[in-house]
Amino acid sequence: MSALSKSAKLLATTAAAALLTLPAMTTANAPSAEPQAAHNGTHMTNTAETTPLIPRNALFGNPTRAGGQISPDGSMLSWLAPKDGVLNVWVTTRDKPNTGKVITSSTDRPIRQYFWAPDGKSIMYVQDKGGDENFLLYQIDLDTLEEKTLTPFENTRIQVVGTSETIKDKVLLGINNRNPQFHDVHMLDITTGELTLVYENNGYAGFMADDTLALRMAMRQNAEGGTDYFNVDGNTVATEAFESTEMEDSLTTTPAGYTTDGSILYWLDSRGRNTAALFAQDTATGAKTMIAEDDKADLGGTIRDPKTGVVEAYSVNYLQNKWTAIDEDLGAALNWLDERLHGDFGISSRTDDDRTWIVWNDPLTASTATYIYDRDAETLTPFYTTRPELDGMPLQPMHTREIKSRDGLTLPSYLTLPVGSDSDGDGKPDEAVPMVLLVHGGPWARDDYGFNSLHQMLANRGYGVLSVNFRGSTGFGKDFLNAGNLEWGLKMHDDLIDATDWAINEGIAIEDKVAIMGGSYGGYATLAGLTFTPDKFACGVDIVGPSNLETLLETIPPYWAPLVKLFHTRMGDPNTEEGLALLKAASPLHKADQIVKPLLIAQGANDPRVKQSESDQIVGAMKEAGIPVTYVLYPDEGHGFAKPTNSISFFAVAENFLSECIGGRSEPLGEVLAPSTAEIVEGAEHVNGLQGALGG
Repeated sequence: MSALSKSAKLLATTAAAALLTLPAMTTANAPSAEPQAAHNGTHMTNTAETTPLIPRNALFGNPTRAGGQISPDGSMLSWLAPKDGVLNVWVTTRDKPNTGKVITSSTDRPIRQYFWAPDGKSIMYVQDKGGDENFLLYQIDLDTLEEKTLTPFENTRIQVVGTSETIKDKVLLGINNRNPQFHDVHMLDITTGELTLVYENNGYAGFMADDTLALRMAMRQNAEGGTDYFNVDGNTVATEAFESTEMEDSLTTTPAGYTTDGSILYWLDSRGRNTAALFAQDTATGAKTMIAEDDKADLGGTIRDPKTGVVEAYSVNYLQNKWTAIDEDLGAALNWLDERLHGDFGISSRTDDDRTWIVWNDPLTASTATYIYDRDAETLTPFYTTRPELDGMPLQPMHTREIKSRDGLTLPSYLTLPVGSDSDGDGKPDEAVPMVLLVHGGPWARDDYGFNSLHQMLANRGYGVLSVNFRGSTGFGKDFLNAGNLEWGLKMHDDLIDATDWAINEGIAIEDKVAIMGGSYGGYATLAGLTFTPDKFACGVDIVGPSNLETLLETIPPYWAPLVKLFHTRMGDPNTEEGLALLKAASPLHKADQIVKPLLIAQGANDPRVKQSESDQIVGAMKEAGIPVTYVLYPDEGHGFAKPTNSISFFAVAENFLSECIGGRSEPLGEVLAPSTAEIVEGAEHVNGLQGALGG
């Protein structure tokens, strides 16, 4: 059992902790916290060759519905669903969950993040342009259905700094329209749309407010790469920090919010220990009390009382995510649901009085179902099924594994096997199979247990799929995280090689049929795999991965500049001779002539994190050296694929590329490129059927 509490706070200032993380790629464009489908092991008597192909559309196309929420007063329901092929926001009354009307009018880019205004009179959503990650805030009045732009600025990225349980008509926003490096804090009047400047920011990376919407804390990176936390009183920031972290704790220690009365400040804190524990700090005395800890993983999410803000439950995610209830009533509600729902479930939305929840349930043998849970009546009313087209499909379970690195670290990992390859269900195939090493982005992020669209597609095509939390991944304590410092292309890469060797030695993977694939940092790992260890992998698929770490750091988004010391201390400082040498040595671009195996590259032209030049550089170097490469460019995408037609088109190219390389099955390309914006810049001849799909 698990549970998840969703917050209206979005686009947090800690975004730089995941420098190279894809926003929404491997989850098939799911805009909500609910998983997209369930695992289905009912086809184990089939073989990989006779198992039906799961259509790409079912995995990477639009969900039927997703992102279900309930209004603060419980009278209305909302969700995301396609209108003319584009995800938009829909609403209905609570008593009619099967009907609804669309209230937004996006015709190009899908809406993926929305939330109810605190007063329940409108719905707000954020949207960027072509993947540039300059998110603006929009509002739809539910009485008039009038839609307006609340932050009508160019080249601006907004943040929600604070919302309130008691002040329902206002929201604190961070807006960087004056200086792209810093977000000024404004008070937004939800009723009138008026923005009032609260604090002109010329040096802080972020802020935290209490329930009165008063700024209480400012954060700034210190010279060592850690973070200093300053009290704010009447919008005056204290000159001395009341809390500080060193670099080693900077990604594992963070304030987690105030109680409604402001008397308690919660922390996830690794200072003086390895894993981050949950602490409550008395804001009057500064005294801290530990609430919970775990020796294997950092404390993760919390469920808070909507009225008081007091923590009622907390989660720990080592190999799988587990929740522990502190509050007796909340624990009883979770236990009631656990007795009635098969498989994993969680909370995605709650009413102000906390008596009605929107609950998602992954039953493991069918599509995710979403319910309306009335805590008083003890009823579960069906709301929707996210991807009904996956019901009955041969979806495969994910197996948790702990793999040892050559220097003794434990790498929490996840393995998915092809249908029919594992007759006794022990998570080891009867005979070794072709395998894809699927590397997560970040690198300061992690792989998780649960449904993964790429795992399912690749396993369905006949491959084992292995995802590895290598050193530098988050969630497993600061020692594991900091073991990745200055190890790009070195020990971080060794971990991936060690995991690959483990799979080969265990009889899981065929030695000469292992591909490496990933997005963002995973794309970098793919390029590193084909340049630093050119004979290890049969081929590689790089999605928006950087090729030159020096130019990557030169072109980070301006709003990450206040956190640049974090990148320098963990990757290499280009301002020092030693750091610059380290960055150059870890850059695949400088070893492009070492590539001897097939490579497929995908890039979004508007990517603000990994600029198009990162892919252009290595493609150019390979062409100059006479090395074949296939390069797919999307002119209307950024750091990953938001549009389902683009996502479907690329993974169509990828599965046909992999089929030719390591021998799995593939769904023919057909007309898949036509509705997308894909431009095949180089190497169409290297992918089976691609020239024909282009009409050439």
